[in-house]
Amino acid sequence: MRHSHIHLPILSRIIIFLCGILLVAVLFVPLWQIELNAPQYPEGLVLKLYPDKIGGNVEIINGLNHYIGMKTLHTEDFFEFTILPYIIVFFAAFCMLVVFLNKRKWLLLLFVLFVSVGIIAMFDFWRWEYDYGHNLDPNAAIVVPGMSYQPPLIGYKQLLNFAAYSIPDIGGFIFIGVGLLLLAVLFFAYFERKKAKLPSTVTVPALAFVSFFASCNAQPQPIKIGVDACAYCKMTISDNRFGAELISKKGKIFKFDDTHCAIEFKKENSVAANDIKEIYLINFEEPHNFIPAQKAFIIYSKDLKTPMGGHAAAYESAAALEKVIQSLNGRMISWDSLAMIK
Repeated sequence: MRHSHIHLPILSRIIIFLCGILLVAVLFVPLWQIELNAPQYPEGLVLKLYPDKIGGNVEIINGLNHYIGMKTLHTEDFFEFTILPYIIVFFAAFCMLVVFLNKRKWLLLLFVLFVSVGIIAMFDFWRWEYDYGHNLDPNAAIVVPGMSYQPPLIGYKQLLNFAAYSIPDIGGFIFIGVGLLLLAVLFFAYFERKKAKLPSTVTVPALAFVSFFASCNAQPQPIKIGVDACAYCKMTISDNRFGAELISKKGKIFKFDDTHCAIEFKKENSVAANDIKEIYLINFEEPHNFIPAQKAFIIYSKDLKTPMGGHAAAYESAAALEKVIQSLNGRMISWDSLAMIK
């Protein structure tokens, strides 16, 4: 018997069946979201992309787009919203077909098609963002020479005074989960009895799938003096040497002009403690470099004049800190201890 005709275990068929059910649920929830945060919009704006429409604060965002020369967004302008529901139904039905046919070769075909369509969809999304961000009206009210407004494909990007975050929504995470489940089932099907090697037709798309979503790992972004605003006090950041950044597990980045603001922001539970990925402090000696707060060597001194009275600065090493600690009449302190100072 050829390996491609080996039947699937019952557990694998149950998982594939559940994948089909999950894909049907995707029809009713947003796939992706682009969040926009700025001092003038403290609650933030959000654009939600459903399988068949654009939702969220569309009218407000269209008003802002008009001023900077971007085209306004309307569901009927995108053919993708017409065909995407059918594509989702196709894959949901394909999952059920694989369960019925009970053959490994059909599972392989399902996975390859699923990953391929996912890659094509992300490229189409990037192409759409590029078009809207670069093809601007030259007669717009606000024209910044050389400036484009393409949102990030995934992750964070600063657009003038707006912080843009592009991340999967409920439907997007379901798609990712289905892809990973299908990969796990396929891996198990080919290796459970060590009768066959995983073919290259699986390896290539699997690596592409995993490497793409690994790129979601957000890192601290350089603070733009005179452009970025503090997420806590809303003041425009004019001195980045005492700043900090908080990154959520969703990849959202909050910038601060002072350790005091970062601490107060955290105390107010603006981001739940279990949703915080990492807090970084700016290296006082090299303001473009960041140090994880728990690993930073921090000086606290009332003689240290900082933007919002935090009286603290971070250094990368104890040796660097020792050079200034006497002259500033300060003391070395940990991040946790600094957070306890009132």
